[in-house]
Amino acid sequence: MDELKQVDAWLDALLANMAPAARQRMMRELARELRRNQQNTIRLQQNPDGSAFTPRRVSARSKEGRIKRQMFSKLRTTKYLKTAAGADFASVEFSGQVQRIARVHHYGLRDRVSRKGPEVRYSERRLLGVNGEMEDITRDILLRWLAE
Repeated sequence: MDELKQVDAWLDALLANMAPAARQRMMRELARELRRNQQNTIRLQQNPDGSAFTPRRVSARSKEGRIKRQMFSKLRTTKYLKTAAGADFASVEFSGQVQRIARVHHYGLRDRVSRKGPEVRYSERRLLGVNGEMEDITRDILLRWLAE
């Protein structure tokens, strides 16, 4: 634990030596790469830990055969999956009304299918999260910017 505190203090000192504009550019690049990684995991229909999403529930009214459209195909677009960056932070988040839909699926909450439709409990499908690949991306970008 002490080693981690030492590394954290060392990184804080290195980042403090960077100009705020340079830190903001670094954080913006980091946020874009993290969004790209999150979009890829959603496209692959995987949770951040690598496990597959729970498949869609088959209803009695649906046609037989496979469902041709992927889940969350619009949610992963840059229109809805936004990045935010400042000199001290970088984030990837869903915007507007899509944020409510993503929260329902992410945590497996109950919601109405349509305005006057039945209330349904959705399966938990983790849309955003941290995994080993994200840690590698973060470390690589940070080291590249500090080497300059």
